[in-house]
Amino acid sequence: MFTKSLSNKAKLSKSFLDKAKYLRSNATEAEDYLWKILRNRKLNGLKFRRQHPLHRGFILDFYCDELKLAIELDGSYHNATAQKAEDMERTIIINSQGINVIRFSNAEILDNTENVLNKILAFVK
Repeated sequence: MFTKSLSNKAKLSKSFLDKAKYLRSNATEAEDYLWKILRNRKLNGLKFRRQHPLHRGFILDFYCDELKLAIELDGSYHNATAQKAEDMERTIIINSQGINVIRFSNAEILDNTENVLNKILAFVK
């Protein structure tokens, strides 16, 4: 999945980086909406990246390095029992790298944006 390590950061494969690029150009409605709010340091001066590749083989929907915070947006298929288990395992692995993960449903992003932003800003404190 990734190539030889350089210093303490792994070099990511071209195919993995291409996948992140593909995801950025094929965003969901909820991802596009949240990105308009987060991009260019619009939320409390915080820098977020979207579809950020993580060397452990994960691509984070949104990531703020300053807060060590990943924001994951979940479509309806994340409600399936098997997917919930996979999401939990993924969260545990990402947490083990010192990154907090918060999840929101696409509906939350689109219908309750203020609550979502308040939850994100809670990590600033």
